Amino acid sequence: MLLSELAEKELIQVKDGSRYGKLANTELLFDPITGKIEGFEVYNKSTSFFQSKQATKKKEFISWGEIILIGEDRILFNESGEYS
Repeated sequence: MLLSELAEKELIQVKDGSRYGKLANTELLFDPITGKIEGFEVYNKSTSFFQSKQATKKKEFISWGEIILIGEDRILFNESGEYS
């Protein structure tokens, strides 16, 4: 799979259904020595279907190890953590 194909996929947290936008709108973080992807830095979190209209906007980190499934249109992951 090409990186350009991954970029158009939407990030969704399985735990609460939060939508984090498309992968193209994130910052890719990788180890400069090995070139291995460590994860993604996400800036805007949108509301999930189950949450109220008020979403918190914060900088979060999605670890590559938290990704459960890369589907045709979406990337599902377990959890994200606050990132500073």
